[in-house]
Amino acid sequence: MAEEIKENIEFEPEVHVEPFKEGFNIKTVIAALFIGFIMLPGAIYLGLITGGGIAGAAQWVTVILLVEMAKRSFVELKKQEVYIIYILAASLVSAGLVLGAAGLTLQGGAFSDLIWKQYLVQSPYAQSMGLPENIPAWAVPPANSEALIKRTFLHRAWLIPILLLIVHNVLFRINKFSLGYTLFRVTSDKEKLPFPMAPVASEGATALAEVSGKKETWRWRIFSISAMIGVIFGAFYVVIPTITGLLMTKPFQLLPIPWVDFTSKLGTLFPSSALGFMTELGVLLTGFVLPFWVVTGSFIGSILCQTIGNPILYRAGIIKNWQPGMTVIPNNVATNLDFWINAIIAGGIVVALIGITRMLITFIRARKTVKRETAKTGENLPEGRGDYPLPLAVAIWFCSTVIYILICHILVPQFPVFLFAFFGFILTPFLSYTSARMFGITGVAGGISFPMVREGTFILSGYKGADIWFAPVPYFNQGIAVQEFKQLELTRTKFTSWYKAEFVSLVIMLFCSFLFWSIIWRMSPIPSSTYPFVQKMWPMSAMFQSLWATSTLGEGKNWMIEAIKFKYIFNSSVIGVALYFLLLVIKAPISLFYGIVGGVSVLPHMAMPMFIGALLGRFYFAKKVGPNWKRYTPIILAGYSCGMGLVGMVSIAVALIAKTIFQIVF
Repeated sequence: MAEEIKENIEFEPEVHVEPFKEGFNIKTVIAALFIGFIMLPGAIYLGLITGGGIAGAAQWVTVILLVEMAKRSFVELKKQEVYIIYILAASLVSAGLVLGAAGLTLQGGAFSDLIWKQYLVQSPYAQSMGLPENIPAWAVPPANSEALIKRTFLHRAWLIPILLLIVHNVLFRINKFSLGYTLFRVTSDKEKLPFPMAPVASEGATALAEVSGKKETWRWRIFSISAMIGVIFGAFYVVIPTITGLLMTKPFQLLPIPWVDFTSKLGTLFPSSALGFMTELGVLLTGFVLPFWVVTGSFIGSILCQTIGNPILYRAGIIKNWQPGMTVIPNNVATNLDFWINAIIAGGIVVALIGITRMLITFIRARKTVKRETAKTGENLPEGRGDYPLPLAVAIWFCSTVIYILICHILVPQFPVFLFAFFGFILTPFLSYTSARMFGITGVAGGISFPMVREGTFILSGYKGADIWFAPVPYFNQGIAVQEFKQLELTRTKFTSWYKAEFVSLVIMLFCSFLFWSIIWRMSPIPSSTYPFVQKMWPMSAMFQSLWATSTLGEGKNWMIEAIKFKYIFNSSVIGVALYFLLLVIKAPISLFYGIVGGVSVLPHMAMPMFIGALLGRFYFAKKVGPNWKRYTPIILAGYSCGMGLVGMVSIAVALIAKTIFQIVF
């Protein structure tokens, strides 16, 4: 197959620099409406039933449908329009809630947050701990409120919670655009980081734009082949479990979803050791795209820590909460709380310090040259990209953060204001910058995080009350926005297109999220037996959140104080710095270090197939296809995601129709 591709595909020269173009217009508005009214209810349903999402499906299905409509209407979609539609889909469908300690994600727009809170205030775990009477009315109506009994948002008790929800969504986007743009200018324009994953979406958008103009180039051929691979694999991986789940009590799975786990069996010989592999083909294909040494480092870090290191720590008496028979998730929770949370925090500190030091050295060395050049030509930014002065971006971010702090102070007046400022002005830019650098160097989504810093600050602050756990504290990771800006640049799309599209989609998302969550909530309680995933997983999430919230009432257990051990953080930081300098001395790729640091928190289940993909790409396909292999890989991954998305949407449609017919008949 590789040789056939090599023989039949000719590359056209791409030496000219395209001008930046507008990507927001009536076509993108129509696409946003389609996503909001067609895709969003499917995302909500799939999330409740299986815990999965259709963000990738919504993105690629929407783009493909509009491309096909455009071809039949003799309308050509520009790649700028295609890409804006692509990120609109993610914004509309993926916007949702991450359920803190349990790490569950609830898709379906902004109102998913209120759906979770209505369950929390009524959950048996919260009631047994005395939490409901301490949850403020500005967060969610009381447990005995008529609004919750009747399961409706159309009640005055929801007025302030919904108003706060809207204000937060507007402020968050302003904060994201301003801080994200500032960090983009630093990491991309000044530090010249490569952003290896950015071409995935941009190449996919380019391929689809070409086919809308009836120009089927090499990009479209690679994209369509990869999409068919995604469709075929998805038929076995997604369709069969979905259909059999409608007919049987337990769905039939040809491949275990999401992984094959050896952790519980391996634990009999090597206590607390984790091992397994994910069965989704896309994880292996991701190894094609990410830099080889990053994937190698991630694999080394994951295996050394999770598979080899855990038994050593257990026998040393450091890991104490592990129990025989644990599968990978409880095993991971136990080992993280006993030790690895400290190593992860140390890794974030080391990466940030290295990044800041390297940036300062670069700026100092180039200071005279930069001054000389800017005196003559200015900063030399790309013309028409949509740039604006950095001081203005910083000022906008500063004002949005101040508004967040004022809102939090009004809602929780007795909580120390300086801690709100600490979250907004120190932790948020620090975390966002380290995350942006990880995106820029490794392409790893999310970068480095600092688990439970928010929770630990609340507990150690001495504040008594549960209100603070529900306040919109300005603690964000805006590093992902830097990746978006880079993809806009690669597709030659004006930054202003994204701003306009995001706020238009916000209006659509808020309305559609309100509408469809209201309908689904009225159909049956959430959670209930109608929605098996949330019925199984939400009680655990409610237990964790109740324990955290009651810890500031003096009734809960201070898990953070027990989990965070500064000697482990210090020792891990020293090891991290020593490893960095060792790799410098032996002249190893610096991306290997970042991969190892990121691999500390990566399960072997993901690291292993990614490493296999990296080996196949580097030592087999690169030799078979030739030097152009790297140009194929982003399009292969984008095409596969599209195929899986199409299959996922078909499965969801069948499930919704079957469920509706079943309810009507019975």
